[in-house]
Amino acid sequence: MELSLFVPSCSRLKKYGKKYYGVRLYRNCVQEIWHEVVQPPFEGTPRPPHPHGRHGYPPRRSRRPRQLHQHPVNAARAATAADACAGVSIDFVELPFPCAAVGLPDGCENLDLLPSLESHHVELFFSAAALLRDPLKQYLLAQPPSSAFMIADACNPWTRFVVGELRMPRLLFYGPSCLYTLCARMIKHHIIWDRYKDDPFEPFDVPGLPHPLRISMARMPWLLTAPGWEGFLEEIVESEATTDGVVINSFDDLERVYVDCYNGNMEGKKVWTLGPLSLVHKDPDNKAARGNRVSIVVGEEHRVIRWLDEKPARSVIYLSFGSVVRHDAAQLMEISHGLEAAGRPFLWVIKEAEASSQEVEKWLSGFEERTAGRGIVVKGWAPQAAILAHMAVGGFMTHCGWNSTIEAVAEGIPMATWPHFGDQFINEMLVVDSLGIGVAVIDGANGRAVVVKREEIAKAAARLMDEGAEGEKRRERARELGRKARKAMEVGGSSYLNFTRLVNFVLDYDRVE
Repeated sequence: MELSLFVPSCSRLKKYGKKYYGVRLYRNCVQEIWHEVVQPPFEGTPRPPHPHGRHGYPPRRSRRPRQLHQHPVNAARAATAADACAGVSIDFVELPFPCAAVGLPDGCENLDLLPSLESHHVELFFSAAALLRDPLKQYLLAQPPSSAFMIADACNPWTRFVVGELRMPRLLFYGPSCLYTLCARMIKHHIIWDRYKDDPFEPFDVPGLPHPLRISMARMPWLLTAPGWEGFLEEIVESEATTDGVVINSFDDLERVYVDCYNGNMEGKKVWTLGPLSLVHKDPDNKAARGNRVSIVVGEEHRVIRWLDEKPARSVIYLSFGSVVRHDAAQLMEISHGLEAAGRPFLWVIKEAEASSQEVEKWLSGFEERTAGRGIVVKGWAPQAAILAHMAVGGFMTHCGWNSTIEAVAEGIPMATWPHFGDQFINEMLVVDSLGIGVAVIDGANGRAVVVKREEIAKAAARLMDEGAEGEKRRERARELGRKARKAMEVGGSSYLNFTRLVNFVLDYDRVE
């Protein structure tokens, strides 16, 4: 079996016995590598039987990894994860990202590398991604006949035309939570964005959910309301209508009610929850290898872990706001003052771009001196999965991006939620209101851009690390979800079985010759 996974500028191939291709186009590069799902936790474990009497997986072949091409940016990021699977054949096939063709600077292969997140630059990014249609089709046509399938990010709706010509099944991968994905589907299906485009702050109830959920368009992705994006939305709706199924990085015990509701609205098409993908790597070195490791300063990763090793269990607040959220100098200063006032041990990750101005460098130096021994500031990339898995970490102040959120859930860590845009507000509702494992940094956040004051940050930190009855209940709920997350990925767990069913679906797919 051969599994090929593509991101906008590079791909990875995985060798097994019978050959088939899977294609994944992920708008934010390789956040979770598909080979992580295929290898552990299934490597070396019993395989569930196929419903028709066959094994769920064909025999493995032992081959050396082959590396065909590496594009400087995306391939370098993906290679660190590939190195962790030395016993599995993984190849990179370069599909050069056509930045120049749409007027983007060279190397803008990911949203976090764009000059800005304004509508114009994001539109150019998706236009460039759509230009991969013909190169991808030509590459697949040049391969030997196979049982092929495609996994495409939902924000690459053009992939439906590729599978139409190649007669292969196509699955959509949704990066956000199932709750957000369900809300977005209902809002698009009922064309709600058109009713509230003149007042994006007016709240409304999302129809078709298993319980009331009130939100405003200002707390949904801006492309749902931004002028000029109507055509792109229609393409996404059509892409979902023609998909053969949906893949989500979640697990049944976390979002069962939303998974069931989503399945009920997919007209017979299956939704597979396969997460948490971050739990695939059990080895600490492999956990640390995930993400944009190529950007880390030499020795910084080990400095972080050594610092955590010296702290008491569950005493440290970890602060990180993802790869895209950018704080200005005023907000960074408020965070620093809030951390000082909180008086708790902390590990704070700041982007290099945020810390590059002379103003920030000056006050940051003084802040680090005042909090030496109690806190540590990391500039650039940090090994988040390894940090969250460390016994010293007791709470996570996060922007509520889904990768960060489910990684915290997987490790049983409660959260202080600080959403900024996109799916993050709904993820906060899931964490705080539905699951009861988080506290909101901003009470009643409505999507308006504001500078969060130091008092609110200190208060949220205190509530997050509360040692009283309320805090202990929150921590126990988080620990219980962590146990359920690990169980989902074990042999016989829900995500394990869902992956088996997905593979069998592909093998049984009725292709028209």
